[in-house]
Amino acid sequence: MVGGVPHINYDCVPSVVYTHPEVAWVGKSEEQVKELGIPYKIGTFPMAANSRSKTNMDTDGMVKVIAHKDTDRLLGIHIVCSVAGELINEAALAMEYGASAEDIARVCHAHPTVSEALKEACVAAYAGKAINF
Repeated sequence: MVGGVPHINYDCVPSVVYTHPEVAWVGKSEEQVKELGIPYKIGTFPMAANSRSKTNMDTDGMVKVIAHKDTDRLLGIHIVCSVAGELINEAALAMEYGASAEDIARVCHAHPTVSEALKEACVAAYAGKAINF
């Protein structure tokens, strides 16, 4: 790192708006993907269906995953919930390493956690329907 040329993939730099609920995103928006003519698919999952969010009585928000229609590679992830600023890091890491929606969908997430909402949105993008909604 010291003295080297830095590598920055600006598509993988997360953004967070610290409101309540928080809003966080990494990668491209659906509008950008449409503009670029990239074939895509969407997976969403509402926080109202997430066990931990229900337990915490904090069910405002959702997770939206945008993946390439043919390759399943993640193009953008958008999160609205009370801990979106924490959840977006898993999304940024996955995108930095070229993960697909299936990659996140197949990773075991602890239960009950809010991070399961990202997994569920990826399941919806990959398989067409979330498991728990």
